[in-house]
This record gives sequence, C-alpha cells and structure tokens, in this order.
Amino acid sequence: MTISASAATAQGAAKLPRQIPYIIGNEGCERFSFYGMRNILVQFLASSAMLAYLPEAERAGMAKEVFHTFVIGVYFFPLLGGWLSDRFFGKYRTVLWFSLIYCAGHACLAMFENHRTGFYTGLFLIALGSGGIKPLVVSFVGDQFDQTNKHLARKVFDAFYWIINFGSFFASLLMPIFLREYGPAVAFGIPGALMFVATFIFWLGRKQYINVPPAKSDPDSFLHVARTALLAQAPGQGRPGFAVAVGGFALAAGLLLGWAVHATVGLSWWPESFGFVISACLALGAVIAFGGMGASLQLERARGVHPDAAVDGVRAVLRILIVFALTTPFWSLFDQKASTWVLQGNAMAMPHDAWWWPSWLVRDAAQMQALNPALVMLLIPFNNLVLYPALRHLGFNPTPLRRMGAGIAFSGAAWIFAGILQLWIDGGDPVSLAWQILPYALLTFGEVLVSATALEFAYSQAPQAMKGVIMAFWYLASTFGSLWVLLTNAGVRNETVMSHIGATGLSENAFLMFFFAGFAFLAAAAFALYARTYPMQDNYRTA
Repeated sequence: MTISASAATAQGAAKLPRQIPYIIGNEGCERFSFYGMRNILVQFLASSAMLAYLPEAERAGMAKEVFHTFVIGVYFFPLLGGWLSDRFFGKYRTVLWFSLIYCAGHACLAMFENHRTGFYTGLFLIALGSGGIKPLVVSFVGDQFDQTNKHLARKVFDAFYWIINFGSFFASLLMPIFLREYGPAVAFGIPGALMFVATFIFWLGRKQYINVPPAKSDPDSFLHVARTALLAQAPGQGRPGFAVAVGGFALAAGLLLGWAVHATVGLSWWPESFGFVISACLALGAVIAFGGMGASLQLERARGVHPDAAVDGVRAVLRILIVFALTTPFWSLFDQKASTWVLQGNAMAMPHDAWWWPSWLVRDAAQMQALNPALVMLLIPFNNLVLYPALRHLGFNPTPLRRMGAGIAFSGAAWIFAGILQLWIDGGDPVSLAWQILPYALLTFGEVLVSATALEFAYSQAPQAMKGVIMAFWYLASTFGSLWVLLTNAGVRNETVMSHIGATGLSENAFLMFFFAGFAFLAAAAFALYARTYPMQDNYRTA
C-alpha cells in the first residue's frame, strides 16, 4: 500500500493504524526468540564442553568475552540492514529476508551444541539477522503514522517496548529451566521456533503495511552532502575539516593494518587482546568520530551545491550522533547484566528458606534477568500515568533528553550497589541472591528512561531519507558499549593495571564494578551539559 493510497482510505486522524498489531505481534515473538538464547548463552558456555580447551578458571571470562563479541555483532549489523533498506529493498523486504537468516542461526545453535564452529556460525547468523532487522522494525512502526495521527505514535512506541519486555520476561524466566532440565538442543530450539512464528506473523500483514519506498540515488543524501562539505574549497581558507577526516581514516587504516600484520607475523608492541573485533570497532569509531567532526567544520560549504534542507538535515544527524555517543557508557553497564551479573549471581546463595522466594520456579541465577523485563512492563505505564504527570504538575518537564540523562545516572547507581554486593561476597560470608533485586531495579529504571525514550527520540529527530540509517546508528551505541567492556577486560590483563587494582584492596570484580559506575556518572554529566543546547526537531512525515 502506498502513502497516497493510505491517506485516501484513512478513517480518521485519531485511529490506530490496523497494521500495527502484526508488527507488535512479530516483535513479541522475535524478542522471546532473541532473549531466550541470549540470556542463557553465558551460562551455557561457562558450563559446557564448548570451552573445555581452556583451564577451568578462564572459562567464565571467555564466556563473557564471547557474549560481548556477539552483542557487538548484533548492534553492528544494523548499519548493513539500514543501508540495504534505505537504498535498495525497503523495510518490509529487508526485514523478511534477514528474518530467514535469523531462523537459520537458531537452527545452528540447536544442532551444533557440541561443535564450536557450527555453534559460532549460528551466533554469527543470529547477529546478522537480528542486527539486520533491528533498526528497521522500529522505524517501520513510525512509517505507519503521519501528521494526522502522530500523537498516537508515542503510545505505540511504548507498547512496542512493552511487548519487547513481555517476550523477554518469559524467555528469561523459562529458558534457564529448559536448559537445566532438557539440555541445550531444546533450550536453543524453542527460541528458533518462536523466530519462525515471528516471521510468519510479519508476513501475514504484508497487504496492510504502508511501505515508504527506498531513497535510491539521492544526490542530497547524508553521505553526498558530507562529502561535498569535506572536499569543497573556500577562497582564502584552508580545509581543516578535510584534514580531521583524513586523520580519522588514516587512524582507522592503521588499526586494521596493525591487526593484520600482528595476526600474520606478530608485533611485539601490539596488544595481544586487540583482535579483529576490537580493532575493527575502534576503526569504525575513528571514521565516524573524525569524519563527523570534519564534516561539521566545513558543512556550510555544501550550501548552494545542495538544498538548505539537506544541509540542515546533515547538521541534525551529526547532533543526534553526539547524543548517541554519550549513551554508550549506559550500554556498557546494561549489557553486562547478562554476563557479569549472572556470573556474580552464581557465587551467591539461593534464598530457598525465605517464605516469599518462589523456589518452585527460580532456581538459577540467570533467571534473575527476568526481573528486568517484568519491571519494565510495570514502569512504562507507571511513568506515563503517574510519574511524568506528577513531575509536570510540580513544574518540571521530563523532556526526552532529561529522561535519558537521568537514566544514565541511575545505571551508575545500580553498579554502585552491585559493587557493594561484590565486596560482601569477597568477604567470604554467604550473600543471598535476593540482594540482586535492588541493582536490577535501579538499572531497569535507568533503561526505561534511556532506551524506551530513545526509540521515539531517534525516529522523530531523523530526516525522512535517513530514518533507517539513524536508527542503525542508535543501535550502534550498544556495539561501542560492549567495546568498552572488552577494552576494560583487556586492560585488567596488564600486570601494571592489576598491581594498581591490588593496591586499592579491592578484588578485580569489585574494582571494575565501581569503575563502570564512575564511567556512567561521568557520561551522565556530559549528557546533561550537551542536552541543554540540543535543538529538538519534528520529522514525522506529512499525511
């Protein structure tokens, strides 16, 4: 269905588009599928024969590294999905095809539970499929709205995020049970079946969707405008932006070349932990950061060659990228709840003696992750119906950027409490797993403020031709969040760093928890400063 046809058949400005339930149903099943395998991944790897080639003391660390490498892939491939959608295939076809790849990845996990190459191939395919559709489903929801009913979009984005957590809750609660009782083939096979159901539901709505066509060969696209700005010469002026961008590309090339040479012949000065994933992510970060700064310095030179609206759109995207960059510390904390916090929980005591503890159901530390989606489903309506109206009544407007900045700070508070629990564990006394409820609650409140808000923020701020790609950049924030985790873990393997940690009197785990908390507080302060001058946009399409 085209945009003009949908406008002609619209029944009223205040009605919810009838195709939305297909997208919401698809997302619920897909999220069960994803979190079902993701939330048992570290537990499976740490206890299976998959890592038997390593000394037992190193398996938990390697399981954590594999997990965060997988997360990096999941949030890197949105760049590919967004580009293919925006330039060639459109959102519907791209989502459908990547979903089939996604299903194949789940099949590999179920079939190759004892075969490292086959299992890692499955993880790659899931990262490719999940990442490929990740930016598109959210922006596809936004495409179903226009100026006449955009006031309903916020409620749908909240419902969208609620259904994500509905699927995540049951996956987090049930999959550790299936893994323990029936083994990895069943535990990884069930999410695969749900992914097939998700694909089928999405296909059922094919005749109802509003499909915004891809913007092919746009001479005023983001990349074309940025390239014009970087290459343009101004009489009597140098090209400082071009020099900055070239420096970024040179740094990226040096990182990739250094990794390639070290992998081939070895370099004594090259960090051993800087494999392809870390090197490639750092290279990508250099290109985005220095290329963006360079384009910003010379962007006005693109006026006259490109329409003012296109140049202003690029400026808006560059501002959005700064917002996204400042959220990366939040993701470095959030994604560790499925790795660091699960490993911490394994060292805690299950409170079966407490009358209120559901021992009949919760018997595994990995199941504590179900607290996150359960609290999200409660907090989203609470915030919208109680908290935000109360704040407005008191004269404080909880704008999207204010919510996101506060969310980053709450994540830091969660890790302060996690660090305190680690000190208690290190003291040798039994520590009840129930104490993890507090950091989970704080982290989840921070997540709702950051992630649920950012879904609407990212869509509303992106120019029409860049919605798929800008959503991809939003998800790329999680890639760099996990990159910070890998870099930090690599750093503590250094003897000098370890000696400094030892001098603090803290264990490595406790030190890192407090380190990440400080990282989040610093990011929250920087975010608040930048948010004060950010110019909000309204980029919903016209009817």
